[in-house]
Amino acid sequence: MMKTKTPKRRAASASAQPSPGRSPRSATANSVPIAGVKSSRSKLRHGEGRTDKLWQLRLYVAGQTPKSLTAFSNLKTICENHLKGRYDIEVIDLVEQPQLSKGDQILTVPTLVRKLPQPVRKIIGDLSDTERVLVGLDLRPAN
Repeated sequence: MMKTKTPKRRAASASAQPSPGRSPRSATANSVPIAGVKSSRSKLRHGEGRTDKLWQLRLYVAGQTPKSLTAFSNLKTICENHLKGRYDIEVIDLVEQPQLSKGDQILTVPTLVRKLPQPVRKIIGDLSDTERVLVGLDLRPAN
């Protein structure tokens, strides 16, 4: 007879359960993104306690590939230069949890999803073309 291990479940309130069709929120609000990612989801939060409009960004990656690391580095630089502490970056590693790609309909990585402010926007690639990323995020008008 073979024994199997069952994963331990954490007690969670009803509000922490994801609604159908949406991906669950990360429980770790201040973990280190990309450079020491131990879980498949990590967040980098800036500007807590401010009343300005908060930008919620999700970066979908597949492991710590050069393209994923470049995308994260470029995104962080763009946020520091143009959002000045009014952003929340959530990094989701689809190698660890591929089912999370369904929530935002992710077909390729790296993909950046702007959740807030509405409307939702998606940008595919390593975010190296800063001008196009700024236009895609509505931080700069298209010329």
